[in-house]
Amino acid sequence: MKNFILLTIILSLSLTGCSKPNFLKKIGPDVKDVPINVNDRVKRNIEEGRGIRFSKKKNSGGTFDFASSNELWRASIDVLDFVPFSNASYSGGILITEWFDGNSKNKNEKRDLKITVRFLTNEIRADALDINIHERKCQNNFIDCNVKKIESKLEAQIKLAILKRAALLESDMYKKNSKDFLKKKRTSRSLDSSK
Repeated sequence: MKNFILLTIILSLSLTGCSKPNFLKKIGPDVKDVPINVNDRVKRNIEEGRGIRFSKKKNSGGTFDFASSNELWRASIDVLDFVPFSNASYSGGILITEWFDGNSKNKNEKRDLKITVRFLTNEIRADALDINIHERKCQNNFIDCNVKKIESKLEAQIKLAILKRAALLESDMYKKNSKDFLKKKRTSRSLDSSK
């Protein structure tokens, strides 16, 4: 009987003067308050300050990143052109190749490699790239596979090849730009002297 009285007192004290527990409180708007049309919802959210719209175009295409001026990116694409890419995101700063044959020494084993290049900076320098190589070894026609990151001399060789190619691309760009600059300067001088 004491337990029943004690329980009744505790329940009455906890229920009186308290608001609804957090799990019973309303989390979002009622369904009747939300417009059915998407454009109306977007407009309402923008008016209430809960969202922004960057473009007024209705049927804009996807986002395309082109890195024709970044020599490090172009050099990486050139060096790794022997294998297709599964992910090539300039804005994300990453290149990931598809799995390609790694020439296993064991006849019963299939060995594949995947190369990941992360760009840490746009400058052409030794610490600008992080290159990882993953190895997939499969037994019994891809039934039993093991994937792991490996340390290999190939990482350093790929990095060196990319850096050399990037330096050549940068040098060619400077030569081309300096020739164009000199050409423009000569034509502007000849125009000035003819006046």
